Amino acid sequence: MRADIVIARAERADLDTLTALALRLWPSQDAGGLRSELAGVWKDGGVFFLARRGAEPVGFAQCQLRRDYVEGTGTSPVGYLEGIFVEPSCRRQGVARALAAACEDWCRGCGCREFASDCEIGNEQSRLFHLRAGFREAGRIICFVKPL
Repeated sequence: MRADIVIARAERADLDTLTALALRLWPSQDAGGLRSELAGVWKDGGVFFLARRGAEPVGFAQCQLRRDYVEGTGTSPVGYLEGIFVEPSCRRQGVARALAAACEDWCRGCGCREFASDCEIGNEQSRLFHLRAGFREAGRIICFVKPL
């Protein structure tokens, strides 16, 4: 990873920064709704890590513990990488791996023996990141919905 990039645990004061980065990852989300959702992560015991180049935020990762069944796992709780984003200018420099490693360390500290994540079937960039970061594919699903 670049020497000028620092990974640190985000604080509640970073909520606006996290929201701005999360909107880059999930652009179809409403900013206010996403801000509220992210604020709720702390209430549910989750954590965020920020990557900064100097004072400039260039990436984030969101991690939580899941106690329900997680595809391909056999323990509980399971650390779960809920979202990860790195600005395009900082990609392919180890920033995402460093963010994921910070999440893994946090999960180990919470007693987790497994770490999981997911991505949409068509998101090849995310799939390759996960494989390069040491994840193995546990399965694929297609979700359906039907109005009633």
